[in-house]
Amino acid sequence: MGKETAIIKIGLVGTGMIAREVLDMLGTYFPGKVEVTSIYSRNRTVEKAHKLAADFQIPSVYTIFDEMLSKEDVDFIYVANANHVHFEYARMALEAGKNVIVEKPICPSVNETQELIQLALRHHLYLFEAVSLLHMPNMQKVAELLPELGKVRIVECNYSQYSSRYDRYLQHELTPVFDPRCCGGALLDLNIYNVNFVVGLFGMPVSAQYYPNKGYNGIDTSGTLVMRYPHFVALCTGAKDCAAPSFCTIQGEKGWLQVVGAPNELKEVKVHVGKTERSYALNQYNHRLVHEFEQFIAMYQEQNFEKMKLFLDISLNVMKTIGFSQKS
Repeated sequence: MGKETAIIKIGLVGTGMIAREVLDMLGTYFPGKVEVTSIYSRNRTVEKAHKLAADFQIPSVYTIFDEMLSKEDVDFIYVANANHVHFEYARMALEAGKNVIVEKPICPSVNETQELIQLALRHHLYLFEAVSLLHMPNMQKVAELLPELGKVRIVECNYSQYSSRYDRYLQHELTPVFDPRCCGGALLDLNIYNVNFVVGLFGMPVSAQYYPNKGYNGIDTSGTLVMRYPHFVALCTGAKDCAAPSFCTIQGEKGWLQVVGAPNELKEVKVHVGKTERSYALNQYNHRLVHEFEQFIAMYQEQNFEKMKLFLDISLNVMKTIGFSQKS
């Protein structure tokens, strides 16, 4: 069977909510194209791993990562566990000759991100960060519409969602998303989509400063990242301790553009120029993760390393922006 028609085989690392969501999506949209052959889990969550394996007919469960990496029935490792171990598992996978998909954020630091990228390129392996919005047709449409707005003056993004784990946090029950040791917090969770939206369209800012609301353990439960560009300022707000309608707006001297709803879904784009207003809803699927996997599969099968590098440039610039903001 040629590479163009071969089933891509994935080993999944992690047993959390995103793992189940990915498994459900792959089974629905990519039957006969992608197969999850195994799950890796630490011993303390192995029961969850076996439950996922039973629910999605996954043949193997491993509690030793090197064992999974030694198997020939794994083309990609999908790293879907807590932020602070993304680097460790991705590095081990790349060193073992496996391609890698990493949940956002790719790594909590610039140095780790750079090391993973260099490792992937050196070994001629694929490394993808799972940031859904970057691969959506509506995102491409936003980029196409920018010239109509004239000189951009203000960009504002807000992704605020009261976390299902926040009440537990208030009772001092820590989960990874509210644990500094796990590199949790609003900036690296919800707000990272806003930052990807802005950096994906405009590149690195001239400067950045983060203004967090911190909880009792120092974690940012919400906050606003202010990004300064030569001719405009961008505000990126993310909150897990309160809720509000999510949106992204770009205001130019000739018109404005609005993304309606959460940036990780990018369901609808409205643009108002002069006396006209137009609306676009070009995404082809209801599930937000399908477009990114279509792109990953296409880049892998077409051996399109150059396109992969363009997305890795965005990943690195996002982490540089976040690192820059935290040093200011």
